[in-house]
Amino acid sequence: MNFSLLLDNLTNPALLFFVLGIIAVYVKSDLEIPENTSKFISLYLLFSIGFKGGQELAHSHFTLDILWSIIFGVLIAVLIPLYTFFILKKKYSIENSGAIAAAYGSVSAVTFVTAISFLEIQNYTFSGHMVAVMALMEAPAIIIGVILIRLFSKEEVQKTKMRTIIKHSFTNGSVLLILGSLVIGFLASEQQALGIKPFTTDIFKGFLALFLLDMGIVSGRKLNDFFKSGWFSIFFAIVFPLINGCIVAFLSQFVTEDVGNRFIFAVLSASASYIAVPAAMKIAVPNANPGIFLPMALAVTFPFNITFGMPIYFSIVSYHF
Repeated sequence: MNFSLLLDNLTNPALLFFVLGIIAVYVKSDLEIPENTSKFISLYLLFSIGFKGGQELAHSHFTLDILWSIIFGVLIAVLIPLYTFFILKKKYSIENSGAIAAAYGSVSAVTFVTAISFLEIQNYTFSGHMVAVMALMEAPAIIIGVILIRLFSKEEVQKTKMRTIIKHSFTNGSVLLILGSLVIGFLASEQQALGIKPFTTDIFKGFLALFLLDMGIVSGRKLNDFFKSGWFSIFFAIVFPLINGCIVAFLSQFVTEDVGNRFIFAVLSASASYIAVPAAMKIAVPNANPGIFLPMALAVTFPFNITFGMPIYFSIVSYHF
């Protein structure tokens, strides 16, 4: 791995604000981002990504590369929860195994946002259709997780209709906003998009830094309780996303030659959902304990990916095999 790349990433202001958030918790500071402000920043980031992705998509022609990217993304979201479930059920209950598998098969929109910032620092771009790929990867893992729980659970799992689960996956606020913004960005003309460019582009990195500060505070509050859950949770939350990211970083060369797109694929496969999956599992599998899979995704996997994971994945996709 290129250690200068790792050093550059570790001195990224956005990442340092994340660390500041964790430090604030441990020194018992009263620093916090108000809940409404945090929600607004989240919505802004998703809107900005979706809109810019739609604009990029509008300027590109539909090709086999786009089709294969969508198929590859959905396949990742199906296979990861399948293989992780059978490893997890040796350590956790069926309900918790299915929920964790769904979280790690699904994707993190916030990690996606950070990955875009990382690419910009490296002077690389990605294709607009990757925004759609990211949104489409959210639901399959949730569905697979629920199916696995129903197949293997000895207890009576809440009989929520699969149609309801699918609908909830796509109507989840973050997914709906990014898909809606993608469509709006696709329909808007270049001149119309230019009118809101200061809002969609110029202030993006500043809002990202504030959001990561908030994520650092939230993560810091969950770390102590999580460490009490045992070494396997920590091991899984670091090693398995790393394995997924590295494998996909290598395999993605057979789907697309674009380094930026390959990097996004690797990051998405290594990320874990801590927004859509907990919301869906609360409806479908109320017995699953969010006190296990939520800190795993947010307090361990997310920080690992944005500090050490991304430079590793980028080094792999940049290497000419």
